[in-house]
Amino acid sequence: MEKKNTWETYDAKQLKALEKLCEGYREFLDNGKTERECVDTIVNTVEAAGYRELNVLLKENATLKPGDKVYSVWMNKSVALFQIGQKPMENGMNILGAHIDSPRMDIKQNPLYEDGGFAYLDTHYYGGVKKYQWVTIPLAIHGVVVKKDGTTIELNVGENEDDPVFFVSDLLIHLAAEQLEKKAAKVIEGEALDIIVGNKPLIIDKKKSEKAEKIDADSKSGKKKDKDGAGKDAVKAGILKILKDNYDMEEEDFISAELEVVPAGKAREAGFDRSMILAYGQDDRVCAYTSLQAMLDLKKTDRTVCCILVDKEEIGSVGATGMQSRFFENAVAEVMNLRGEYSELALRRCLAHSCMLSSDVSSAYDPSYASSFDKKNVAYLGGGMVFNKFTGARGKSGSNDANAEYIAHIRNVFADEKINFQTAELGKVDLGGGGTIAYILALYGMNVIDSGVAVLNMHAPWEATSKADIYEAYRGYIAFARYADDEKI
Repeated sequence: MEKKNTWETYDAKQLKALEKLCEGYREFLDNGKTERECVDTIVNTVEAAGYRELNVLLKENATLKPGDKVYSVWMNKSVALFQIGQKPMENGMNILGAHIDSPRMDIKQNPLYEDGGFAYLDTHYYGGVKKYQWVTIPLAIHGVVVKKDGTTIELNVGENEDDPVFFVSDLLIHLAAEQLEKKAAKVIEGEALDIIVGNKPLIIDKKKSEKAEKIDADSKSGKKKDKDGAGKDAVKAGILKILKDNYDMEEEDFISAELEVVPAGKAREAGFDRSMILAYGQDDRVCAYTSLQAMLDLKKTDRTVCCILVDKEEIGSVGATGMQSRFFENAVAEVMNLRGEYSELALRRCLAHSCMLSSDVSSAYDPSYASSFDKKNVAYLGGGMVFNKFTGARGKSGSNDANAEYIAHIRNVFADEKINFQTAELGKVDLGGGGTIAYILALYGMNVIDSGVAVLNMHAPWEATSKADIYEAYRGYIAFARYADDEKI
């Protein structure tokens, strides 16, 4: 089935709206390189749009009516948004669901050490990555450090022009003969992904330092000490002093820290024609942003519309902030209770009669690696929003596999709203695969299908998307939220 490139379908008004949306998307990517940062940005945005926090409404014993807007945050890493519809929630909701975590490197709990004159932070990579892609590129550190007294320190180092950046070193090509014989999975080992954070030893002015007497005592006792330095591990000592001076942080505070190492730099337009966006974290923040914007631009709807933006998808949707947690179900129950509609049976009916788009990215066709794709069943950059009837691996293992009746209903909605879309699989059947949150929501018995945006370089430090696909996903999510209905399937 041949289709026009989506760019060819736009008029001047649509092109202007597309550029405005993508400008906001780039800003969202720059401000939200971690789940916590995404949630902070989302909360600030939705509160300005009239959303009220669920916990506040519960304390007020408030009553919700059609048109009301509610949000619920869980552990600062996941958020659920609700716009109350005209119909009882027992009839089901229209749900947009995406994830806001992305592949990265996490700093370990005992990370700081010195070797060969360098200070390092030890890391553990998160999600599926090609480890060799993360060496020799500028890196930034984002996250929080929570001290024993509960004080939270926020770190964001490496993004401003005058910030230092960090990096993982690689072996010079002149000595890499043995390294280049290794398989790609072994060229860089996981334990070698330690970032270099310093090289200058701490220098102590013995006349002015309060520690001078102790240093002299150590010298007399025979302890090893550099002439004008801080002794053994002087570079590490220098880093600890910087952390203390700038962040009031001790070495043991790493134990209760969540620090993420991500590529440094802003989202950029790509191509002479500026048709693409090149940025970190587009899997899956491209679907999170377009789902969020769809929620913000909704008018009153018949059915309650929900947007869930969750953590931990890249490692199996586990943990208290992943989709497998009960936080979403609990939030729905609380909202129904504020509507005066809650019962265990009504909650079950609500979830079973809901319609969902599991908004996640799909692999884009890459001509440089054409043998990995089935050209008839692959997404193309500029081809519009993507639907994946199933994901999973090889024999559809771990897949949701949407019903034909549901797909027909979505097709009808999109045809009426003139949404450009394409259908795809992740790649050739026997080469691998991947999963989304779709199967988890399907456990309630609701209709779910994967939908989203095609991504080139998926899971690499820098991923590419088409502005046209981003705009069509936004338009598609609005159409779905307004017109999808379980009773019409």
